[in-house]
This record gives sequence, structure tokens and C-alpha cells, in this order.
Amino acid sequence: MTTLPRPATELSADDARRIALRAQGFLGTPDRRAGVRGVLRHLGAVQLDTISVLARSHELIPYARLGSVGRRTVEAAYWTPASTGTPAARPHAFEYWSHAACILPVEEWPHFAFRRRAYRNRPHWNHELPDGTYDQVVKQLRAEGPLTATELGGAKRTSEWWDWSGTKVAVERALMYGEVVCVERRGWKRVYDLAERAIPDALLHDELDDTECVRRLVRLAGESLGVGTRADIADYHRLKGEQVDAVIADSGLVPVTVAGWGKPAWADPTALETPPRGRHRTTLLSPFDSLIWERARTERIFGFTHRLEAYVPKPKRVYGYFAMPVLSGGRLVGRVDPAREGRTLVARQATLDGAKAVPAVAQALVEAASWVDCTDVRVERVDASELREPLTMELARLLG
Repeated sequence: MTTLPRPATELSADDARRIALRAQGFLGTPDRRAGVRGVLRHLGAVQLDTISVLARSHELIPYARLGSVGRRTVEAAYWTPASTGTPAARPHAFEYWSHAACILPVEEWPHFAFRRRAYRNRPHWNHELPDGTYDQVVKQLRAEGPLTATELGGAKRTSEWWDWSGTKVAVERALMYGEVVCVERRGWKRVYDLAERAIPDALLHDELDDTECVRRLVRLAGESLGVGTRADIADYHRLKGEQVDAVIADSGLVPVTVAGWGKPAWADPTALETPPRGRHRTTLLSPFDSLIWERARTERIFGFTHRLEAYVPKPKRVYGYFAMPVLSGGRLVGRVDPAREGRTLVARQATLDGAKAVPAVAQALVEAASWVDCTDVRVERVDASELREPLTMELARLLG
């Protein structure tokens, strides 16, 4: 690591927690006029994932911040062009590799040039590309696009999920290179178009060098986190630690110390100007929410161990397939593994941080149920059996 400058200020652990909550949109009054697009630009990246329990993660993330925004409204906000029906129509967002596969604000296209260059220079790929397929895919998109991989000629050779067709390999490689862009998801399938057609002309360039790209993403990560360690900042857009070290002194972030963190930290200077105040959200969180992306950070800030168990064998799961942390009063007070049976939201397993968490967990469940058009909530299991009856009674009161 590079030599660190003297910290600009010292923060308590609670200061850092509140700054992080405000930076992520969970403390204070949300800007409802900016809506889902405002959430996307505020966070800088919204992660996509195939799992859908209550809803898909990219829907859950604005819901957690804005409340009961319609699911169709969410999709339209991400993908509807700026001026539909005209030749100048351009998307507000694009999909690319950031923290993972993420929806990103379209104005950040130039700042991922470093990653596109890295993919172009990659010496090998896991999938073979038949001769001529790449050029054929680009030619077809130019003539017919936007298209899904199926419309381009087929996504798979067999029923195995990993057995991509040559067409799918080609269009995904073109996506990584930046010649093609994902302009929406249709039935969870990527819809591809040529970047030259989808990205605004002023943004369609790779002119920024790697250093400038990384500096921008480090600054964006610091703003979205409020305050974070080197590892926190690197993880946000999956940068390397040495990349962060090379630019952080010139990123506009300021060094701080946080009581109990044990490692140097950096903060968005704007976040330090005023103390975080306002209303706390009470909500279920997607396991893929950027508030809790990084396990070590989540434990450091909230004293809460978060792990997605969807890919853990069922007998070894502790909290459930898609356990969603419950945020209330600026704390993570429990978690719920939800499911849906008709018009009933089912809490297959609920884990509460004591009796004081009962009202918050009940409120989060009832609000989530309403959002996904469920009229009832049923609790199957509560880890602390003595809390099952109080939780059930509180749910009945809120639903009644």
C-alpha cells in the first residue's frame, strides 16, 4: 500500500454507520421525484441476479429505498429510452460487469473503458468461438437489432445451462468488448444492440485511460458508500487493491479514521459536511443489496453476519435459501427467508434479534406482502420459538 496522509477527521462507529446508511439511501427522505433512476444514479450500480423469490434483486433494491413503487415502473425506469419513438432515443442505463452483472447509469459508459480493454486483451476464453460467428452476429444486429441470443440463432447447444451456442459466445464476447450493449432484459433474456446505436454519441468512446477510469470509479464508490476502507472501495466495482492505491489520493475522497475499524478509511467529503439525520427505512433487503455486498464490511458496521445460502446444500443452510436481512432503525435486526403461495407471503424461517425486533420484522413482512400483491402473511418457523406467537399476533394486528 502507499503511504497514507494524515486523517482529516475521526468518526465514531455510529457516525460511520449513519453516513453509510444515508449514502445508500436508507436514512433521510428519499427523492421520490428522481424515482428509480435517481436510486440507480445514487448507488452507481444495481446488481442483477437470476433468483426471484418475492421479486428479482434489481426490483427489490429500489423498493427497499422508495417503498411500494410498481414493479413495471421499476423495469420501465431502467430500460425505457430517454425519448421513445424517435431516432435519438437512448437508454438511461446499460448492463455490464461491475460488482457483478449490474445495471449501470448510461453516463458511466466511458469509465468502463479500462474493463473493455482488459477483456479485449484477455488471452483465452472458456468457450470456443467458431470462425466467422462474431462478424455474423454483429452484421445481424446491425440489420435487425435489438435481438436476444435466441433471435440471433440460439443461446444453447444443449439443455445444459453452461453449453452456449457459438452465437451466444460471440454476442457475449461482443458485449464484453463494448461493441454490443444489453439494452434491456426481456423475460430475463438479454436484449442486445450495437453500442453505436444504443449509447449516446457523446459517451460512445474509450478515450479515457485506465487511470482516469479507475479514479472515477473509486470516487463513485466512495460517494455510494459514504465511508469505507480500501477493501470496501475496491469491492464496490470489483477493482484491485493496487488500482485503488494508485488513484485514491487524487480521487477527491478524504482519509478518516473510524473507531473500532482497525484499518484506514476514506470518506466522501460531502458526507462529512452535515450530520446524517432523518427517517430510517424499515424494510427487507435483497441479499444482493449494495448496503450489504461485502461481508466483512457488513459485520464491521452492523455486527451482522450475512451470507447468501441459495447455493449451499439444503441440510447445511442456517437461515434459509434466500434469507433477507431486516433493516430497521439503522440496524439489521433479523432476517426472513420468504416464499409465496398464491396470495400469501410465507416466512419459511424468521430469525429475530430479540423481542424488540418483532414490530420491525412484522412491519417489513406486511409491507413486502402488499408490494407483491399478497393479502396474507404466514410464519412457518421462528428460530427463537418464544417469539413465534408475538410475531404472529403483531402480523395479525397489522393485517387486520
